[in-house]
Amino acid sequence: MPAPSRIAKTLVDSWELLLRHTGPTLTEAALGFGLGIGVALLLAVGMELFPWLRRGVYPLLITSQTVPVIAVAPLLILWFGYELLPKVLIVALVTFFPVVVSTVDGLRSADPDMVRLLKSMGAGEWRVFRMVRFPHALPSFFSGMKIAATYGILGAVIAEWLGASEGLGVFLIRSQNSFAADQVFVAIAVITFWSLILFGLVQVLARWTAPWAYIDREEDRRGEPKG
Repeated sequence: MPAPSRIAKTLVDSWELLLRHTGPTLTEAALGFGLGIGVALLLAVGMELFPWLRRGVYPLLITSQTVPVIAVAPLLILWFGYELLPKVLIVALVTFFPVVVSTVDGLRSADPDMVRLLKSMGAGEWRVFRMVRFPHALPSFFSGMKIAATYGILGAVIAEWLGASEGLGVFLIRSQNSFAADQVFVAIAVITFWSLILFGLVQVLARWTAPWAYIDREEDRRGEPKG
């Protein structure tokens, strides 16, 4: 175990090298995270609006999670090569599932009284979805995004293990093969730091997009009446 002082010194000495490896990892994580979130949101909305789609696709989503991503990743490398695309797809696969499941659950847990009220006033399914179901599902959607945010950087690192010339995953593997424990700890610290940054960005976006959910929670903690 290297001393904390040695790890800190290695972090300072390797700063430029870490910056060079951090750029590709953040690019892969950001693109894959955006792709995974976008597809998850579209699929969740589709399953809510079209029940037949939910009955056909939802069991397949659950079953797909029994296959480890580390087992699928080599196939993506073989199909798409060693460039950016397979790494983005691996991150998207990692971040996709928690968002689609949490969003589907949030859409289906909308207040039934509000749904019946809008329908009694002549609102169609799309208006009910836009005015009740989707706003109600936003906290669940961002909860899934928070989980996905913790996996995004990790997914990029796993993708780099399988084939890359630069990135934090490459830095980590090279440090491990060189038995440089201090560099391994530095890589872990940098990966954790950027995962927390991504999580914090999602948290800020959630508070900005759905402030009512956090107001209700703060009032519940203080025991204050809502409204």
